[in-house]
Amino acid sequence: MTTTSVPDFEAIKTRQQQTWSSGNYSVIGTTLQLTGERLAEAADISAGERVLDVAAGNGNAALAAARRGARVIATDYVPELLERARIRAAAEGLTIAVREGDAEVLPFAGSTFDVVMSTFGVMFTPQPERAATELVRVTKPGGRIGLTNWTPDSFVAQMFKLVGRYAPPPAGVRSPLEWGSPARLQELFGAGTESLVAELREFVFRYRNPKHWLETFRSAYGPMHMAFAGLDATGRQSLEHDLLALARAHNTSRSGALRIPGEYLEVVAVKHR
Repeated sequence: MTTTSVPDFEAIKTRQQQTWSSGNYSVIGTTLQLTGERLAEAADISAGERVLDVAAGNGNAALAAARRGARVIATDYVPELLERARIRAAAEGLTIAVREGDAEVLPFAGSTFDVVMSTFGVMFTPQPERAATELVRVTKPGGRIGLTNWTPDSFVAQMFKLVGRYAPPPAGVRSPLEWGSPARLQELFGAGTESLVAELREFVFRYRNPKHWLETFRSAYGPMHMAFAGLDATGRQSLEHDLLALARAHNTSRSGALRIPGEYLEVVAVKHR
């Protein structure tokens, strides 16, 4: 008889929080601002609406909503990133509130927000069913849930799979890349929503060359930063070699720079009225 151990989700979340606190995600996150603007348009955010940005990072979706006149709260479990979001908003003369919080246990009453958003954030929660339930719970009846998630076949997915060979993810936790599958999203949100529209989109990573990309991600992107930190010299050299090969294989630039298309899924779901 075999038994299946239950993952220690609190320990996993603590480790995740440490991972995303390492490096400086704002360096990467700021380049993704376009995806937040596109999502704000897809969710048709109106001035005066209450909007929550979940796992907000440095606030791309929150800023996009604030630019459209919404009343915005950004929440994340990394306080340093929320401070970056606040500073960015102040620099533009925008007003957003920030509140530290866990996407799986949101610190808000039910049916509070007209729109709940997350750009490449909530997809990394270790208990996706709990996170999806929370997104639906805090959304008003008839309100919208807007998400951007990397797809299972995207460049980012291949990057994560490669890094995972050197720094394996926690056992018993489903892949965050499942959030880029429409079928999986129907499993997560179908019971709580009356409609769900998922469209493939593309974000282009642009760097001077493959080494510039790797240097940036290695120093700033938490999961990659921690993977390198956990390896010996031989392992670091091998991971660097493999990541550069991956970047070169996906480079579509004809100018000598680095241009990598990154496929993602843009999702807008409407909660039952």
